[in-house]
Amino acid sequence: MSVTKDGNTNRWMSQIRVTDWTGKTIHKKKRGFATKREALQWERDFISQSTGSLGMTFQDFIELYMKDMEQRLRTSTVTTKRSLIDLKITPYFGKIPLNEIKPTDVRKWQNSLTSYRDEKGQPYSQTYLKTINNQLTAIFNYAVKYYGLKENPCHKAGSMGKKKADEMLFWTRDEFQMFIDAIRDRPISYTVFMTLYYTGIREGELLALTPSDIDLTKKTLTVSKSYQRLSRKDVITPPKTPKSNRTIPIPDGLCDCLQEYMSHCYDLQPDDRLFPYTKDFLYHEMEHGCKVSGVKRIRVHDIRHSHASLLVEMGCSPLLIAERLGHENVQTTMDTYSHLYPNKQVEVARQLDGIMP
Repeated sequence: MSVTKDGNTNRWMSQIRVTDWTGKTIHKKKRGFATKREALQWERDFISQSTGSLGMTFQDFIELYMKDMEQRLRTSTVTTKRSLIDLKITPYFGKIPLNEIKPTDVRKWQNSLTSYRDEKGQPYSQTYLKTINNQLTAIFNYAVKYYGLKENPCHKAGSMGKKKADEMLFWTRDEFQMFIDAIRDRPISYTVFMTLYYTGIREGELLALTPSDIDLTKKTLTVSKSYQRLSRKDVITPPKTPKSNRTIPIPDGLCDCLQEYMSHCYDLQPDDRLFPYTKDFLYHEMEHGCKVSGVKRIRVHDIRHSHASLLVEMGCSPLLIAERLGHENVQTTMDTYSHLYPNKQVEVARQLDGIMP
């Protein structure tokens, strides 16, 4: 690398010679930088782009992309991203040179996914299709920003799927009561689902709880970590977002439930996992509870939605709900649960009637 200043123009020039990923030596010169810092930044950007020629195959580029993501994202996020890319994206685009993938190729890929049907004749959900499409878009955005790809073919191809499901599934208070009554003879499951429903915490947050996170005197539950099972190992990570670190006030009934549960745990230490199980256990117990109670089947994550629905019904503000659920901002709460508020508009109108002259 060589950065020099032109005495005649008082401008900086950079000359650089690098070897690209194929072994070919590239010599590049650029003039006209106002400062030495700008010239050096250009050199760094050029090196980053040149080490991965745009003529490399898509699957080779994915390795560069994932190597960078591993340094920036949570392990669980990287694992999920890698799995989705390997299953749904690389098999289609893998052997095509990165700079030869056109919008028409993306459209054909989208059509192959939207037309898929499983053995029961069911398609992929709209939200799953959207998630897959977002991954491909992110990959090409990365190629544009850091490797000089001219444009993202996904932008011309258009999107696929929907950000939100047409219908959000959740339990009413009566449905939850039917479910919880049906599993009362299973103390572990009973405590697990009572905690999920009356706090709205995520599955990973629940499975990472320790006795030290429960303050029965102050009647609070503190979320400061999350549990994942990765590569057959138990992994404790920070929560999903900074705002997910939170302390949640809990009702007396849940305090009694947790106290009863902990009193029967042999030699339970303050930093032991309160529920030393995996998400598979939660899914199995959820299925059992739905079967014996007769309530509609929802996902374990939908209990979080059920808690939010309960709070809306109680008249809680979006700000309070956002803080309790650990959302990064109130807009996330409104985007997710705004459809639960229309009935409240009628209540507002009635209250306004009461104060009108």
